[in-house]
Amino acid sequence: MDKANIKKEYSNGEITVVWKPGKCIHAGICVKTLPEVYKPKEKPWIQIDNATTEALKAQVKQCPSGALTYYMNDEEDLESESLETKVEVLKNGPLLVYGTLKVVDSEGNETTKNKTTAFCRCGLSSNKPYCDGTHVKENFQG
Repeated sequence: MDKANIKKEYSNGEITVVWKPGKCIHAGICVKTLPEVYKPKEKPWIQIDNATTEALKAQVKQCPSGALTYYMNDEEDLESESLETKVEVLKNGPLLVYGTLKVVDSEGNETTKNKTTAFCRCGLSSNKPYCDGTHVKENFQG
């Protein structure tokens, strides 16, 4: 299975955090926000029992790439909830757009994005218009 299709789930019985490494841009927001949960040098790297369900939900909503999502174990999947739109420029990183939006690519394909979407600012992503983390390797300044 290639990296783009890998999906791992971590559950505390109440919430399940889903990680898709192929979407990760290594912004590090998860590690900075909940270092007791996200430990990239350990296995498993997500130690879900080290935070409350509410803390996990709040952190996952900050993930700029959508690599981290969650669902409540006793509810229907709420990933498609509509959110207020907000735009944030990350220093030396992507343009983050929070909320529900429709993206039309250069070939006319339309995709609905929910929660947080990271758009490339460095011009080097191999997944344009989305950020793929290349800015980190290339030391993008902006």
